[in-house]
Amino acid sequence: MQYNFDQINDRRSSDSAKWNYFPSDILPLWVADMDFVSPQPVMDALEKRVKEGIFGYPMEPRSLKEAIVDWLGTRFQWTVVPEDIVSVPGVVVGFNLVAQSVVGPGQGVLYQTPVYMPFLRTAKNLAGVDQQASLAQLADGSYTIDPASFEAAVDDRTRMFLLCSPHNPVGRVWKRAELESMAETCLRHGLTICSDEIHADLVFSESRHIPIAALNPEVAKQTVTLMAPSKTFNIPGLSYSFAVIQDAELRKRVQAGRRGVVGEPNLLGYVAAEAAYRGGAEWLDQALAYMQANRDFLVEWIGKELPQLKVWTPEGTYLAWIDCRAAGIQGPAGEFFKKYGKVGFNDGAAFGPGGEGFVRLNFACPRATLVEGLQRMQYALETGLV
Repeated sequence: MQYNFDQINDRRSSDSAKWNYFPSDILPLWVADMDFVSPQPVMDALEKRVKEGIFGYPMEPRSLKEAIVDWLGTRFQWTVVPEDIVSVPGVVVGFNLVAQSVVGPGQGVLYQTPVYMPFLRTAKNLAGVDQQASLAQLADGSYTIDPASFEAAVDDRTRMFLLCSPHNPVGRVWKRAELESMAETCLRHGLTICSDEIHADLVFSESRHIPIAALNPEVAKQTVTLMAPSKTFNIPGLSYSFAVIQDAELRKRVQAGRRGVVGEPNLLGYVAAEAAYRGGAEWLDQALAYMQANRDFLVEWIGKELPQLKVWTPEGTYLAWIDCRAAGIQGPAGEFFKKYGKVGFNDGAAFGPGGEGFVRLNFACPRATLVEGLQRMQYALETGLV
């Protein structure tokens, strides 16, 4: 079927965190969920299950794991088996669970900044050591791995590398050579790799996502890969995610780390996830084409209308990382645009060192909403710097 991604949906009356966090005069283009209605097969499956009227304790369906195996094989040419899959209520829960399982107090969690905000709290959550490496920004505004910074950040305390792939907020889809470089360092130092790949399905036509665990069996043995249908099909409120752990001992260790605190996903999360992986591909392909057009429109608009800002064309995610450092803004850029343009972004400083002076914009919205957001940015820059 043909989906209408131009449709404007009233989300302020739907208990939406995205649309109700800011005052009603602020246009929200921040938190990473889409303003699109989810795939019809997902809604049909949920409606059918709700009509049954009984919501007892569920068993995790093996058919869901089989659907995930098929999806990973089709989308990424990655061969896993149902026994490799461990369901969790969310990816952030997942990487904290992995950290709690393999990192002890006083031991280190390594990650690269700027990065998705919950990464910054992972070591603190377990009384561990926060170890940061910096991504390298190139002249064109894109980012790559800084091998020297990465190697220098590892010491005898380091136990886990927390990878963001594709990267939020900078929009990189890591190439094989970049993944191999990071993996080689981790193997040499005996580090567990925990890879947040929640945006794996949200990659644009010129790029290809490679799960780091798919590089070779040695990397797979030391890797926990976290994925979810939540970003892919716009169902984060249903709280279903999964880990792929191909080494039996590591899988046992992570399962033991639940310690009665990390429970299972909910019944409707299971239902929606299976429906999405079995019937959502058509919707996703259309959504990706629409968002790629939004991305290209945004990059062109900023280049022509807002030349004091810079944005590199993201390869994946539906998030634009906008450099405001040359615009003459005093203070956090996110606060500036909220005050003078009535548009809400994530301020770059929240993503750790290297994020200052940036904002993150979510372009998974109808084109009309995106245009309004860009116009509000333009108004802020015309009036707020006087």
